Amino acid sequence: QQVFSLLEKSWSGSSVQFAWQKTLGNFLAVTGGDRAVKIFDRHGQKKNEISLPGICVAMDWDKDGDTLAIITDKSSAIFLWDANTNKTSQVDSGMRDVMSFLLWSRVGTLLAVGTTKGNLLIYNPQTSRKIPVLGKHTKRITCGCWSTENLLALGGEDKMITISNQEGDTIRQTSVSSDPSDMQFSVMKTDERISTRESTVSVVVGKKTLFLFNLNDPDNPIDLKFQQPYGSIVTYRWYGDGYIMIGFSRGCFVVISTHIREIGQEIFQAHNHKDNLSSIAISQSLNKAASCGDNCIKIHDLADLREMYAIINLDDENKGVDQLAWTDDGQLLAVSTRRGSLHVFLTKLPVLGDACSTRIAFLTSLLEVTIANHVERELPVTVSVEVEPSFVAIGVYHLAVGMNNRAWFYALEENNVKKLKDVEYLGTVASMHLNSDYAAALFEGKVQLHMIESGGLDAQEERETRLFPADDDKCRILCHALTSDFLIYGTDTGIIHYFYIEDWQYVNEYRHPVSVRKIFPDPNGTRLAFIDDKSDGFIYCPVNDKLYEIPNFSPTIKGILWENWPMDKGVFVAFDDDKVYTYVFHKDAIQGSKVILAGGTEVPFSYKPLLLYNGELTCQTQSGKTNNIYLSTHSFLGNLKDLGPNELRKMLTQTLILKRFSEAWEVCKLLNDQSCWNELAKACLHHMEVDFAIRVYRTSGDAGMVMSLEQIKGIEDHNLLAGHLAMFTSDFNLAQDLYLASSSPIAALEMRKDLQHWDSALQLAKRLAPDQIPFISKEYAMQLEFTGDYINALAHYEKGITGNNKEHDEACLAGVAQMLIRMGDIRRGVNQAIKHPSRLLKRDCGAILESMKQFSEAAQLYEKGQYYDKAASVYIRCKNW
Repeated sequence: QQVFSLLEKSWSGSSVQFAWQKTLGNFLAVTGGDRAVKIFDRHGQKKNEISLPGICVAMDWDKDGDTLAIITDKSSAIFLWDANTNKTSQVDSGMRDVMSFLLWSRVGTLLAVGTTKGNLLIYNPQTSRKIPVLGKHTKRITCGCWSTENLLALGGEDKMITISNQEGDTIRQTSVSSDPSDMQFSVMKTDERISTRESTVSVVVGKKTLFLFNLNDPDNPIDLKFQQPYGSIVTYRWYGDGYIMIGFSRGCFVVISTHIREIGQEIFQAHNHKDNLSSIAISQSLNKAASCGDNCIKIHDLADLREMYAIINLDDENKGVDQLAWTDDGQLLAVSTRRGSLHVFLTKLPVLGDACSTRIAFLTSLLEVTIANHVERELPVTVSVEVEPSFVAIGVYHLAVGMNNRAWFYALEENNVKKLKDVEYLGTVASMHLNSDYAAALFEGKVQLHMIESGGLDAQEERETRLFPADDDKCRILCHALTSDFLIYGTDTGIIHYFYIEDWQYVNEYRHPVSVRKIFPDPNGTRLAFIDDKSDGFIYCPVNDKLYEIPNFSPTIKGILWENWPMDKGVFVAFDDDKVYTYVFHKDAIQGSKVILAGGTEVPFSYKPLLLYNGELTCQTQSGKTNNIYLSTHSFLGNLKDLGPNELRKMLTQTLILKRFSEAWEVCKLLNDQSCWNELAKACLHHMEVDFAIRVYRTSGDAGMVMSLEQIKGIEDHNLLAGHLAMFTSDFNLAQDLYLASSSPIAALEMRKDLQHWDSALQLAKRLAPDQIPFISKEYAMQLEFTGDYINALAHYEKGITGNNKEHDEACLAGVAQMLIRMGDIRRGVNQAIKHPSRLLKRDCGAILESMKQFSEAAQLYEKGQYYDKAASVYIRCKNW
């Protein structure tokens, strides 16, 4: 994307020199065949013009970008332009001859100036100290470089290379076979990586060879020669771990390694330009390399040089392109041409964007914001803004952009955008949020909430603006958000405050053990995702003051987006630089609310998620565009008809995790498998979707479940309904807990009785219905008797006696008699059985005694029960004639 082009009459037909301001990249110094250096800002506006006594020979910015130094062919003075004050000054070099070389130190404030006769001046503008070194070279100094240790390497027409310290003393020198040019300091790759000091000077010799001079091994320099068809060396750049990219005049560039084992070996070679190559540039911050030649620029990714990142064609440049340079941050790329023009391209935009509902606003050029709504299919609107913003905020009816402590507000009207006003704040704004009426700006630990458009005469003045926190609150606000109703903010003391704008007062606060770093409310403000100082993630529900931890939460997460599709209220994504993780908050589940990780989706490098709508993620890119990514967790939204059973089962799992029951229904129809319908039905019960569960069970032909669910579907008590559903899924302990927490706890007792869980029923009866204890005790005793636990059976039969229920008590007493006999207390048992009115009991007790070989007692009971023939047979067996 081209930002601007410069074509001054005075440059016409001459080659153009230019230099980006170091570090900041806010200014571009340009000179042509005229006697002037023109300073432009990064938007192409001319800021100054420095008139010179001759043609500019060299210019260079100091390491911080504060001062531009210039020398000319007609003066021994050094010209200095101060970027902060926009003032030009001159320094007399004290040299008698003409200047030929100029370079600032990379680490200090030293400026090296070389002359046509080989003399050197080292100047420190901070101390005004000048160190003249006469006869450093015998002929013109043509090239040089500083190391990070402040060593100065110089090359001259005397075919010598000198290495000097910052005092100007020569500490090494060597001769070369032809004219040196393009000198650079770097670190060579060695096997024993002891130090990372820059000990190697590289220099092009005679445009044909690359000469590597190692200061630690001065007697063994390396001369690298290249293939004849490549042509002459135009330029080269070190990058990465000891690699050199070399551009050749006939259009190709080559990457070589300087590792001692593979020195000079070609790692990569590309014929980028048909006829010639004129320059290469590398951006470390972008990890990109650019070459220019003929009339085009080609940009490669250093991570994979085979990948062509971009091609920029300059069709109007019939004389071809010349030099190429990036700003330090990689945002802007400038290229000069042989006819005397300069083009500046945007290669990386600050990724600034914001979303409000389904509308997004994002930076599309340095001075342009685009507003789009792909969901509503609205045409995008571009807004030209006055400054290069550092923040962007979008609301229902407004756009805000700003930098430092100022913000500019725009009203979004039907077909156009109207500038409203600009506002100054009490500090540098870190972030801003808008709703339909208000803006909230965060700066220096405070939030200012104010109306975007004043409400006129009848607006209450105290409702116009407010500063948070209050003066007596000694906390710093670290993050904030604005919903249609609330200003929400988190502090370094771990408190999340809810301020209700309608009533102009606080309505809720939550105290967290550590600082709250980032907050992300859902569209309604009823759920809040937040990240704390330990990089843990949580969901907070202000309605019931409950907190739920987000599981498997990566510490690298940068932000969270909630789903804007109205049917998917619990879905949100958390994203870092590489991946987007889909989560779903299961609020109405019979096991209770919790957050589930549904899956992850890879995200291309430098994509920033802005908006999530029905599984589609809109991301902003560094090129000022948006791209859409479909979450892997929502792949069921694609075409299902061509999928096999295994893929369909995966889709079913996805739909059930995300509670997308209508889509799950379609998958089940395609699978046509009873086990899948059962899975869907169970998931419906789990999420308390009773009506949908009835529909599924009806399709499956399970009349019993349909009837059971029909009976309970009108129940409004959440716990009671959940208890019934837990019981239907055979989770009886959970069902009991839910029943007990409901308005009808007795249901827990009824369930245990129906299940014949008498022990549990007895425990519940003690709390809920003591009058039922005797009846449950009797049932429990019968169960214990059946399993052979006669001791406990006796105890429960005895507990079952009420004293006022004749029929029930007789059954219990009968049990007591039988248990006494079985336990060996025969006398008491027999007496109990004799007293009891039941004939059957006497017969049963007699049979028990007979089996225990207690014949006389057995016969006695048979006789009492009028079973004479049984009594007679027992008497005969024991020979009691």
